[in-house]
Amino acid sequence: MGGYYIACIGELLIDFVCTDIGLGLKQGARFLKKAGGAPANVAAAINRSGGHAKLAAKIGHDPFGDFLLHTLESEGIERTGVTRCATPTTLAFVGLQEDGERDFTFCRGADGDLSWRDIPADFLDNVGIVHFGAATGLLDGELYVTYQRLLHEAKQRGVLISFDPNYRDGLWGQDPKRFIARCTPWFQQADIVKVSEEELHFITGAKTNTEGCSRLHETGVSYVTVTCGRRGTWVSHHSGEQHLIPSVAIEAIDSTGAGDAFIGALLAQVAQSGCRLDDASEFLHAVRWANVCGALTCTKFGAIDAIPLAHDVDTFIKNSER
Repeated sequence: MGGYYIACIGELLIDFVCTDIGLGLKQGARFLKKAGGAPANVAAAINRSGGHAKLAAKIGHDPFGDFLLHTLESEGIERTGVTRCATPTTLAFVGLQEDGERDFTFCRGADGDLSWRDIPADFLDNVGIVHFGAATGLLDGELYVTYQRLLHEAKQRGVLISFDPNYRDGLWGQDPKRFIARCTPWFQQADIVKVSEEELHFITGAKTNTEGCSRLHETGVSYVTVTCGRRGTWVSHHSGEQHLIPSVAIEAIDSTGAGDAFIGALLAQVAQSGCRLDDASEFLHAVRWANVCGALTCTKFGAIDAIPLAHDVDTFIKNSER
């Protein structure tokens, strides 16, 4: 499969990142405006890693929407799938702890209005991978319907499917079982799943990564990548082969977008190898490269702004090997 583009769908929003580290959203007072939204972060990571991303999303006819369009243009992301409406652009407020972890509050707006009518007829042309990053994509509404339709259309074309559940307690905390149920069709169709360690145990009910990955493989997933913070990434193949790929030591400031940077970098590597998943050693090499991309993202504020370029990742790896 030689698809040129990696397509992403979902929220494109403004992150207001609290720079009063350790105070959280309750006490923090100072905020930075940053472009964000998991699918947009992934698209930026794909392009910065040498791939070619296109995005389907919806934003408002407001200054925040103008800012986001300018960001996509500057990142070189194909944006014919990005439309605008009267509903204000979605906003997210992000509080940072001393260790770089975060708490979120969402003011949901235009992203949920993305309908199938907004998706260009040629959106899947020359696409080798479609990535679903489901922070808001599985909530009730038009976007959820569009998510389901795009999954079906992509599978019909034989396109690789990547899925990141991206669980947010602020969105699903009242009904986590419903969230898990809604993830099931994507687990059943996905070739690559990216989850955090906490998400894996929460979604599968397993007490170990080995057990949790096995449960996801039973649904049909080829590769499960489990991000384990400073320890690195646990990689599991449906054959039973499993590895912990170590991370690299960095001084973490803000982990916003680190997981998105990881999966975007990984997908870019997979696309550059011809969208083949039959070479396990090649996939593990791609995970090692993506680990560095995700780690370096934690060294700066924001998501898209913090994602390193491929050259920066290569330079870091070369210097660390000396």
